[in-house]
Amino acid sequence: MNTKRMNEQNIEESRFEFLKGDKVLWMVILVISIFSIFPVYSASSNLEYIVNNGTTTGHVMKHMFFVVLGLAIMRLVGTVKYEYMGKLSSIMLGLMIILLIVTMFTGQTIDGASASRWLKIPGTPISFQPSSFAFLMLIIYLCRYLTKKITRERLPIENVMYIFGPILLVFVLVAKDNGSTALMILMVSVIVLIIGQLHWKYIAGFISASFIAITLFLLIALNTNMIGGNRVHTWMSRIETFTSSKAKSADVDDESVKAKNYQVMQAKAAIVHGGITGMGPGKSALKQMLPQSASDFIFAVIVEEYGLIGAGFLISMYLIMIVRIVMIASKMPAFFGSLLVLSLGVMIFIQLAVNIAVAVNLIPVTGQPLPLISYGGTSMLVTYIQLGIILNISSRIQIYDEEGMGKKQSIVEINDIA
Repeated sequence: MNTKRMNEQNIEESRFEFLKGDKVLWMVILVISIFSIFPVYSASSNLEYIVNNGTTTGHVMKHMFFVVLGLAIMRLVGTVKYEYMGKLSSIMLGLMIILLIVTMFTGQTIDGASASRWLKIPGTPISFQPSSFAFLMLIIYLCRYLTKKITRERLPIENVMYIFGPILLVFVLVAKDNGSTALMILMVSVIVLIIGQLHWKYIAGFISASFIAITLFLLIALNTNMIGGNRVHTWMSRIETFTSSKAKSADVDDESVKAKNYQVMQAKAAIVHGGITGMGPGKSALKQMLPQSASDFIFAVIVEEYGLIGAGFLISMYLIMIVRIVMIASKMPAFFGSLLVLSLGVMIFIQLAVNIAVAVNLIPVTGQPLPLISYGGTSMLVTYIQLGIILNISSRIQIYDEEGMGKKQSIVEINDIA
């Protein structure tokens, strides 16, 4: 009887072999990935008719290619033991730091961007942003190191060399051309240290030292020419623009204020224009006037075309994704696996929250893409890798029986992690 039940279970598991891991999370990822094609197709017309870059069909085909490639990579990541990723993270982080240094001297701009964040692969037309991969490798490295040393009190010099040193090094290398990503790296790293149970006195000391270092950097960059090629003035301009748009005393008829607030004003107009039900797929009237409509401000296009109903549906998908990630982490008995899942979930959530907050003018413009939606290759692939690792860990959840660690969970048990 038991043999028959085991055979039936094996047959059921084989049916879902491709969707390895949490099935609800898989479904959410697939829904968001498929949905992303429609707003990208609509918004990319801005690139063709306004920026004069490529064709709408070409852009959507490129986006679909990255969606398929990302799903394939996500599934491939699920075949590798996540413990191996942790062991290799220090080597990969070192490699990413080298690439960040190379980018500082040979980085390129894309589509008129003012920051040289992209590194071109020699002999190919392919470019990517090393900062996104460095961010991911840093978080995996921190999770691994905190797990490996959790059984004893670390010496202060160890924390400086192996925790704070790598964080600040990546932060400094990224900050010059990508301030928003650098701040996210610092924020997520601190959250990982808190979740990873590093003593509060070290975390408080690190936050204080980081604040002092950032303040000195800003003062030097704003008042001297010692740090060439920095974008501090751009950051300050964005903050001033944000505060002026919020100030009640701002003169709405001032042309300089209008020019600085142009992106935000167009995004807000698109959101208001969408109303409850939206204008319909592809019928955005403001996408041609909204800079970065296919990437940074694509959420505004989604609201305009699909309304609050469509935006609510998309946000609900993201919320389900975050909830499933938390559920997976809570049921993973291995500390490294649990910490890694939560840390990757924090990365995705902060990027999501920042993109939407910018679109609705809650924070200054940052240039962060909407996960799995925005047009662009590097960020999308990194998000798929993050989700692949989370799905990998969800497939490795074990259950306890009377003799200790038991068998791998069945399909039904994995589907009902809660």
